[in-house]
Amino acid sequence: MGKLSTHVLDITKGKPGAGVKLALYAVGPGGKTLLKQAVTNSDGRCDEPLLAGEALQVGKYELVFAAGDYFAAQGEPLPEPRFVDEVVIAFGIADASQNYHVPLVVSPWAYSTYRGS
Repeated sequence: MGKLSTHVLDITKGKPGAGVKLALYAVGPGGKTLLKQAVTNSDGRCDEPLLAGEALQVGKYELVFAAGDYFAAQGEPLPEPRFVDEVVIAFGIADASQNYHVPLVVSPWAYSTYRGS
Protein backbone atom coordinates (compact mmCIF):
# COMPACT_ATOMS: atom_id res chain seq x y z
CA MET A 1 0.00 0.00 0.00
CA GLY A 2 1.10 3.57 -0.69
CA LYS A 3 1.65 6.51 1.59
CA LEU A 4 1.57 10.31 1.51
CA SER A 5 4.38 12.35 3.05
CA THR A 6 5.72 15.91 2.96
CA HIS A 7 8.58 18.06 4.10
CA VAL A 8 9.43 21.76 4.14
CA LEU A 9 12.70 23.31 2.91
CA ASP A 10 13.44 26.91 3.96
CA ILE A 11 15.51 28.32 1.10
CA THR A 12 16.18 31.63 2.87
CA LYS A 13 18.37 29.79 5.36
CA GLY A 14 19.20 26.66 3.34
CA LYS A 15 17.79 24.35 6.01
CA PRO A 16 14.73 22.25 6.84
CA GLY A 17 11.64 24.19 7.87
CA ALA A 18 11.17 23.02 11.47
CA GLY A 19 7.96 23.91 13.30
CA VAL A 20 5.78 24.57 10.25
CA LYS A 21 2.10 23.91 10.95
CA LEU A 22 0.20 22.14 8.20
CA ALA A 23 -3.21 20.71 7.52
CA LEU A 24 -4.30 18.01 5.06
CA TYR A 25 -7.77 18.11 3.51
CA ALA A 26 -9.68 15.73 1.26
CA VAL A 27 -11.51 17.69 -1.43
CA GLY A 28 -14.79 16.33 -2.75
CA PRO A 29 -18.10 17.44 -4.24
CA GLY A 30 -19.34 18.49 -0.80
CA GLY A 31 -16.29 20.61 -0.01
CA LYS A 32 -13.20 20.01 2.09
CA THR A 33 -12.76 17.58 4.98
CA LEU A 34 -9.89 18.02 7.42
CA LEU A 35 -7.98 14.73 7.62
CA LYS A 36 -4.92 15.62 9.65
CA GLN A 37 -2.97 18.44 11.25
CA ALA A 38 0.76 18.24 11.96
CA VAL A 39 3.87 20.28 12.73
CA THR A 40 7.17 19.57 11.00
CA ASN A 41 10.02 18.22 13.12
CA SER A 42 13.66 19.39 13.22
CA ASP A 43 14.26 17.74 9.82
CA GLY A 44 11.32 19.63 8.27
CA ARG A 45 9.31 16.39 8.02
CA CYS A 46 6.30 14.95 9.78
CA ASP A 47 7.02 12.20 12.29
CA GLU A 48 4.77 9.79 10.40
CA PRO A 49 3.11 9.63 6.97
CA LEU A 50 0.13 11.92 6.54
CA LEU A 51 -1.82 8.98 5.08
CA ALA A 52 -0.83 5.34 4.68
CA GLY A 53 -2.35 2.02 3.73
CA GLU A 54 -6.14 1.99 3.54
CA ALA A 55 -6.33 5.66 4.56
CA LEU A 56 -4.69 6.69 1.26
CA GLN A 57 -7.47 6.85 -1.30
CA VAL A 58 -7.69 7.96 -4.92
CA GLY A 59 -8.94 11.53 -4.99
CA LYS A 60 -8.18 15.22 -4.66
CA TYR A 61 -6.37 16.71 -1.66
CA GLU A 62 -4.99 19.97 -0.36
CA LEU A 63 -2.02 20.59 1.90
CA VAL A 64 -2.09 23.98 3.63
CA PHE A 65 1.19 25.19 5.14
CA ALA A 66 1.37 28.11 7.60
CA ALA A 67 4.51 29.48 5.92
CA GLY A 68 3.96 33.11 6.91
CA ASP A 69 3.66 32.21 10.59
CA TYR A 70 6.83 30.12 10.30
CA PHE A 71 8.85 32.99 8.79
CA ALA A 72 7.49 35.47 11.34
CA ALA A 73 8.60 33.10 14.14
CA GLN A 74 12.07 32.98 12.51
CA GLY A 75 12.34 36.77 12.82
CA GLU A 76 12.14 37.39 9.07
CA PRO A 77 11.04 40.96 8.30
CA LEU A 78 7.73 40.53 6.48
CA PRO A 79 5.42 43.06 4.86
CA GLU A 80 1.82 43.34 6.00
CA PRO A 81 -0.02 41.72 4.44
CA ARG A 82 2.50 38.95 3.87
CA PHE A 83 3.33 38.10 0.27
CA VAL A 84 3.57 34.34 1.05
CA ASP A 85 1.31 33.46 3.96
CA GLU A 86 -0.70 30.24 3.73
CA VAL A 87 0.62 28.03 0.95
CA VAL A 88 -2.06 25.76 -0.52
CA ILE A 89 -0.91 22.85 -2.64
CA ALA A 90 -3.80 21.16 -4.43
CA PHE A 91 -2.93 17.74 -5.82
CA GLY A 92 -4.44 14.42 -6.80
CA ILE A 93 -3.78 10.81 -5.88
CA ALA A 94 -4.37 8.65 -8.98
CA ASP A 95 -2.93 5.35 -7.68
CA ALA A 96 -3.23 4.67 -3.96
CA SER A 97 -0.71 1.82 -4.18
CA GLN A 98 2.12 4.28 -4.87
CA ASN A 99 4.04 6.62 -2.58
CA TYR A 100 3.37 10.33 -2.98
CA HIS A 101 5.79 12.83 -1.45
CA VAL A 102 4.69 16.48 -1.71
CA PRO A 103 7.47 18.78 -0.49
CA LEU A 104 7.31 22.55 -0.08
CA VAL A 105 10.37 24.63 -1.02
CA VAL A 106 9.63 28.09 0.36
CA SER A 107 10.85 31.60 1.12
CA PRO A 108 8.85 34.69 2.12
CA TRP A 109 8.71 35.59 -1.60
CA ALA A 110 8.26 32.33 -3.51
CA TYR A 111 7.47 28.64 -3.24
CA SER A 112 7.46 25.50 -5.35
CA THR A 113 6.65 21.82 -5.08
CA TYR A 114 7.09 18.62 -7.02
CA ARG A 115 6.00 15.02 -6.81
CA GLY A 116 8.53 12.85 -5.05
CA SER A 117 8.16 9.24 -3.97
